[in-house]
Amino acid sequence: MVLLVFAAQLGSLIAPAYACGCGAMVVDRTARVSVDRETSVVDWDGSTEQIVMRLTVRGNAPEAAWIMPVPHRATVGLGDASLFSELQTLTAPVSATRHYFWPRAKDWPFGGSGGRSGDGAAAPSAAAPVEVVGRERLGPFDVARLAATDPAALESWLKENGFELPDRLATALRPYVEQKWEYVAVRLAPEKSGSPLSGELDPLRLRFASDRLVYPMRLSRLAATPQSLGLYVLAAHRMEPRGAIGGGRPEVTYAGRVDAGQERGAYPALGALTGGRPVFVTAIDQSFPRPELIDGDHELRATGSDTAYRTTYYRDELLTVGGVPAWALSLLGGAAVVVTALLLALRARRHRPVTPPPPVTVPPPLA
Repeated sequence: MVLLVFAAQLGSLIAPAYACGCGAMVVDRTARVSVDRETSVVDWDGSTEQIVMRLTVRGNAPEAAWIMPVPHRATVGLGDASLFSELQTLTAPVSATRHYFWPRAKDWPFGGSGGRSGDGAAAPSAAAPVEVVGRERLGPFDVARLAATDPAALESWLKENGFELPDRLATALRPYVEQKWEYVAVRLAPEKSGSPLSGELDPLRLRFASDRLVYPMRLSRLAATPQSLGLYVLAAHRMEPRGAIGGGRPEVTYAGRVDAGQERGAYPALGALTGGRPVFVTAIDQSFPRPELIDGDHELRATGSDTAYRTTYYRDELLTVGGVPAWALSLLGGAAVVVTALLLALRARRHRPVTPPPPVTVPPPLA
């Protein structure tokens, strides 16, 4: 699948600072940049894959670059930033209230005075070692698409064009070169000259042929800080990663079917990406506390069933009736029933008819 990596044309030496799941981030030796969050939308219809990727970065680098391996020749364009807003709204957690009967530590009479407790509760041609297959300007991006079959040749081409490929990045790229993947090299400079790269970068959209759903993560092992990945997977069924690939357990935060064609007014960017076809949306979050443990790419597969799911945060409340705790009412009611029963029994006892004593028989006189 797709792997984006910013590769920067800086006239001086360039060294990698941090890497993200999309690939290797490269900046000048005197600068620094870190990727706080990587969020991607992956759309797959069984034969074609699209990745719309957005990074949130911070640092003081005036320029940066990416190098991203892709399994087949890709077309590159700018992504629609509103796509992320639509999916964030669609998959947002919901709140619900659930009641409990017996009082807890913070409830009266143990403490507090109310009835609430705040408990909180997804192959290119090998004709030449390096081949430039396309170059274009996309907004603030200078995009070069390369085909390379030799890591050393790729390194030479990058140096000739103002890039430096560190040894560890060349080693990390070797599996992709052996699989005859291509690369997307992207140079980014802020629109305001002299401003550092910071905040959410403009999203890029890549499209390529693929008979399997793969999200490249191998280059993330070069990251110097913990990584956070958010994936929105759009496919015919609910999807799941085959494994954790060295990170924390992938967490599904949303799963549900969406017909963007019928709901085009609500999700226009989603409908444009999918061509209006119905899709099953699976939102997955994963953390990588130790990126050096990442040992492969994410391969996603369909789950056994398309079970819908939505993250729900619960507020636990003490059950009340008219502002009075239900447990107190039940105790009072129980006591009232007992007292009433006793009174009725006593009353029944008082009004029970008295049986007269048997008649006294006088014996006959003695003769």
